[in-house]
Amino acid sequence: MAPIESFVRKPVEQPAPNYRSAPHNIEAEQALLGAILVNNEALYRVSDFLEPAHFFEPIHQSIFQIARELVRAGKIATPVTLKTFLDATVDIGGLTVSQYLARLAAEATTIINAQDYGRTIYDLAIRRSLITVGEDMVNVAFDAPVDFSPREQIEDAERRLFDLAETGRYDGGFQRFGQALTTAIDMAAHAFQRDGKLSGLATGLDDLDRMMGGLQQSDLIILAGRPGMGKTALATNIAYNVARAWHGEVKADGHQVTVNGGIVGFFSLEMSAEQLATRIIAEQTGIPSNQIRRGNIGEADFERIKDYSIELQHVPLYVDETGGLSVAQLAARARRLKRQRGLDLLVIDYVQLLSGSSKRSSENRVQEITEITTKLKALAKELNVPIVALSQLSRQVESRDDKRPQLSDLRESGSIEQDADVVLFVYREEYYHQMRKPLESNREKFAEWLVEGEKVHGKAEVIIGKQRHGPTGTVELQFDAAVTRFSSLAREDHLPGRIS
Repeated sequence: MAPIESFVRKPVEQPAPNYRSAPHNIEAEQALLGAILVNNEALYRVSDFLEPAHFFEPIHQSIFQIARELVRAGKIATPVTLKTFLDATVDIGGLTVSQYLARLAAEATTIINAQDYGRTIYDLAIRRSLITVGEDMVNVAFDAPVDFSPREQIEDAERRLFDLAETGRYDGGFQRFGQALTTAIDMAAHAFQRDGKLSGLATGLDDLDRMMGGLQQSDLIILAGRPGMGKTALATNIAYNVARAWHGEVKADGHQVTVNGGIVGFFSLEMSAEQLATRIIAEQTGIPSNQIRRGNIGEADFERIKDYSIELQHVPLYVDETGGLSVAQLAARARRLKRQRGLDLLVIDYVQLLSGSSKRSSENRVQEITEITTKLKALAKELNVPIVALSQLSRQVESRDDKRPQLSDLRESGSIEQDADVVLFVYREEYYHQMRKPLESNREKFAEWLVEGEKVHGKAEVIIGKQRHGPTGTVELQFDAAVTRFSSLAREDHLPGRIS
């Protein structure tokens, strides 16, 4: 019998691992610190974007931190003043702290290059952060907790990467007034180029745009209404109008910017993408959506649908029909869309179908809605786009004679009303008028009901219940229920004169 050693596989000798150190530049750190110690003005050239944690060498972190604190306190940061705040027993490559500080100052260059050194240190710190994110992804994937799904890990990694992408810049701080004037003129020029000459995104509804100035960047806009009022139809109309008007141009550095209209992300938590597409086709062709679904159309109508469908394929409107999303998942997908395709407007149908991310909030619906609206407002600021979020209204509207909604009618209204920059209510008297139909045998009441019906037929109101940057009030719109289309109401003073 063969000895037991022959049955045991001998380990293959592995080559010695080739360890790589994290990206860093000690010389740049030394040059910057030396410049600061010689002339404290160098600190002001990097203090608005550089932090102690961005330095690779721990002793350099301490030196920068102490120098910054001394300068902020109105004192001078020199090798003499710094050494009293550092551990004198530390050995730095065979030098004492005093000797090392003196060496930094002696070999310092001028402060002209201080900002360039600071940017080099900052960029290398961002690269080290990227490595950390990658290592964490690998480690968590190997030893994932039971309650941490792969999808959650992907969303967490996307959030961290997006945070790095947004913070990996060194702009900001004071600027000359002339630069501010140039920026203001550029904004005015962009507004002039946009439809309606608006500072925000045009909704395609002129009267509403006049009241709001368009949809403003970083605003959380709550669009609320009772079932049957048409809030989804209005949101769909606005989303399509913005996407249809989109026009972009490519800059010299290769990235694309929006000139007019916008790229739209639509989270349809209630309707399927097919239902949403059917609504838009019905709105554009004028063919009722129920006829499209049943195939109750003629050849001419089908050709019209086909022609519009070809045109709609190029509209930058992206639909996510996933149900049961948490607000964290929604945020991760919105960040991904902005990074991959661009994003100018986000629409969510609707808030009450979202779930909170924390277990504690799910135990209390009011707390959960508070978390959702707070995070949606933070997401609007983070992405710098308007977010139109639809919301249900409580049933107490139905118990009043005047059924026009108010801020207090918002379900879990405290947080929604507080976090929203704009609150819009959709109201159609025609809906309630149909419910009040009397018996035809009562001719007098029936006649009154018919007359009243003519006044409210095809009309809708958008009530601006709250607006941080503008007036509140009511905007009247035309509503075609058959094709779920809102449009500007033709006012009598704008109608063409009749020829007698």
